[in-house]
Amino acid sequence: MLGIDPGIALTGYGIIESKNGSEFKVIDYGKIETSNCLKKSMRFLHLHTELCSIISLYQPDVVAIEELFFNKNSKTAITIGEARGVIILTCIQNSLSVYEYTPLQIKQSITGYGRADKVQIQKMVKSLLGLPEIPKPDDVADALAVAVCHILSSSSVLYQEDEI
Repeated sequence: MLGIDPGIALTGYGIIESKNGSEFKVIDYGKIETSNCLKKSMRFLHLHTELCSIISLYQPDVVAIEELFFNKNSKTAITIGEARGVIILTCIQNSLSVYEYTPLQIKQSITGYGRADKVQIQKMVKSLLGLPEIPKPDDVADALAVAVCHILSSSSVLYQEDEI
């Protein structure tokens, strides 16, 4: 299972296995960074290439991605939306099922409280996954939270190739 917190400058990812939906094994986690010195199109290509490498290396069976929440800065929201599109397309091209979760769904799943703050979520991710410390940067912890949310959740939205 691959969890993704999408972004243009930094995309967090986490690879988790679960045998029974309550015991988790962390395989890997990290970030994909793109330089703001590059044109946006080249940043998207880098994101695609790095994500393809992660998928090829770990061969997840499913991907969970955080939905875009409304951002006050519309330019930022559009760019993150474009990055999400690159991520979703990359996953579908690699024959992976893609599930989306809202920040509210993730918070409720991880902490039981939809208005939990980042610190509460990070502490629960650390605890649930048995990690020695909270993963940094925040986007990486968020990606792991999305992965855990998918494993714990039964309601989700699936993008299928025939819908595109």
